[in-house]
Amino acid sequence: MNIIELIDIVSGKSITDSYDEQTNILGGCGADLMSDVLASIEPGAVLLTGLCNPQVIRTAVMADVAAVILVRGKNPQIETIKLAQAEKIPLISSPYGMFELCGRLHQAGLPSLEKPVNDQEDCGCP
Repeated sequence: MNIIELIDIVSGKSITDSYDEQTNILGGCGADLMSDVLASIEPGAVLLTGLCNPQVIRTAVMADVAAVILVRGKNPQIETIKLAQAEKIPLISSPYGMFELCGRLHQAGLPSLEKPVNDQEDCGCP
């Protein structure tokens, strides 16, 4: 799936325009903890998140994310937009929540690109 198809499926609005519309989206990942993104996302994924700060774009660059979708129609800070433009990361806002977006993208054939978490690792969960 390319960026244009992605935007259509999520009823999105592109916030940035300095990216290749033909970028291939290989799968998806939904997360608000950027440490989880760095630990589990695979390259080429679209990242669905409710966070709008510049750290989201910095994390996307480090994790080789293909695009970032902000959930629930969120509008990012101007600093976030400028960084996404500079890094050529497609930044998209969708009116849907994360759960709805995950369902829509999965139904459209996009697989999860989240690596399994190591079972031996103590995450502090009960």
